[in-house]
Amino acid sequence: MKYPTYLRSGGTIGLVAPSFGCAFEPYKSCLDSAEKRFEKMGYKLIEGPNCRKSDGVGISSSPENCGKELTEFYCSENNDMLITCGGGELMCETLDYVDFDAIKEAKPKWYMGYSDNTNFTFLLNTICDTAAIYGPSIGAFGMEKLEPALQDALDIFTGKKTSVSGYTSFEVESLKDEEHPFVGYNLTEKKELRLFMGETETNRVPEFEGIITGGCLDCLANLVGTKYDQVAAFNERYKDKGVVWFLEACDLNVMSIRRALWNLDRAGWFVNTKGFIIGRPAAAWKQEMMGLDQYNAVTGILGKYNVPIVMDADVGHLAPAMPIISGAHVHVSVDNNITLTYDFI
Repeated sequence: MKYPTYLRSGGTIGLVAPSFGCAFEPYKSCLDSAEKRFEKMGYKLIEGPNCRKSDGVGISSSPENCGKELTEFYCSENNDMLITCGGGELMCETLDYVDFDAIKEAKPKWYMGYSDNTNFTFLLNTICDTAAIYGPSIGAFGMEKLEPALQDALDIFTGKKTSVSGYTSFEVESLKDEEHPFVGYNLTEKKELRLFMGETETNRVPEFEGIITGGCLDCLANLVGTKYDQVAAFNERYKDKGVVWFLEACDLNVMSIRRALWNLDRAGWFVNTKGFIIGRPAAAWKQEMMGLDQYNAVTGILGKYNVPIVMDADVGHLAPAMPIISGAHVHVSVDNNITLTYDFI
């Protein structure tokens, strides 16, 4: 696995929009505010040509334009890391226009984004053997004050931290809107982990470790069986270390979560798993359908591996979320909280 160098003081952040751009409120104001924050910290920023566009379908611009922007900015020597402008819906359509061969040969740099950006963070791991950061988009840094999770992300890509822990509370409904673009997280819910060994719920799971990868199930399920599915080769490369999977869902209901996991499982993705970290599902939070809830939607498929399954973790769309160095060797310890310690080995 190739690991990028940390963003140095005075370095340059490239902004790209392979999914949604920041063309309308509140995202446009959030982008402006985030840029001011980073500039005050001494960093330079360069916007890609699609960052403020909205002429695409489910993404900022055409798939061709988005793929070109992503490739050119990743391979460019004019920026030191990339942060995405946002998530979206159809970033998968840009993949045919991303030059993965060129990216493999380029000097590795941090790419940070989540949700629809799974289409790049995950493929950086599995195709390019390069680490990425599953973390906030640029607009999140525009809020009035940096939440601890955002500070954690900043500390990760600048090299000030190699370990992160979960948080005490989370939001179900965001208060951010056009009139309140800079509002912080609406932390109304207490975080409580649910722990399983296989299908059996327990009060404690053993520590586990391996190469961590994963992302948004909505995206991962679409990649199975395509030419971008190179998970078998990834698993073979890291069979001695094993794999820790982090998974979260955005728009999927509990039935869709179970179907997506069935799809990944039957494709052989989990053969070397050492454990699972499952984020709070955004659309399926506390949902029940025909005897299925967010827990047995997962354990009914993944329980057979008889490895730790940490559920309702601080990963994904119900903020705050821990920044995950996807592709790093991770050591996972869990009690009433979860701690991820990253090693670049």
